[in-house]
Amino acid sequence: MVNEKSGEFSSKTLKNKRIRSAVSVGAELFLKNGIENVKMTDIADESGVGVATLYRYFGTKTGIAVAVMTYLWEELRVLFGGVFDSGPFLKQSGLKQLKDLMRMFVVLYSAHKDFVRLLGEFDRMVIREEVPREELADYERSVIDFFPVIEGAYRRGVEDGSVREDIDFRTFYLSYAHAMTELCKKFIGGEILPSDDFSCAERELEMLIETAVYYLEKRR
Repeated sequence: MVNEKSGEFSSKTLKNKRIRSAVSVGAELFLKNGIENVKMTDIADESGVGVATLYRYFGTKTGIAVAVMTYLWEELRVLFGGVFDSGPFLKQSGLKQLKDLMRMFVVLYSAHKDFVRLLGEFDRMVIREEVPREELADYERSVIDFFPVIEGAYRRGVEDGSVREDIDFRTFYLSYAHAMTELCKKFIGGEILPSDDFSCAERELEMLIETAVYYLEKRR
């Protein structure tokens, strides 16, 4: 309910809506053109939010880039939400759950190439601009952390006998996630050397999944 004693609540709500609109517009522009090629004035013109307001709220273009990436991760979280809580998924063996979870990297690569490309550019910007870690706190919280879900699948696999238990699973997960993320970025960045051939990129990703599944599977 709106507080009738003053217009403070409605003004704050309007401001938040305008800022959310600016972030949403920024996301569209960054996905289409990249961070480097978008100016604060472009976001202001497209969103209808004054450029002075953007600078006052976000400080710099780096600030709005952090907000945009936070927003995009949250959108992906909604997109994937509920998939791994469904009955059909939970009825599978732990090994099959792990394989399905690892395929999320293929989904990101095949269906969200612009996002993966932007993620690579954002990472380089954070390093180049030396963005303080405290300014990335909201961003870090928004990043989809598959580990709790994938660890649950691993534990189920240990219980049902489909997965080995003699491994350091967290190190496995980090190694796998880093390898898949960087490989997706490399494919999307495009071929550089004459010997590069990314025509079977998705198959290469699938092969990494098959290799990981083979490593995890418990053999009797």
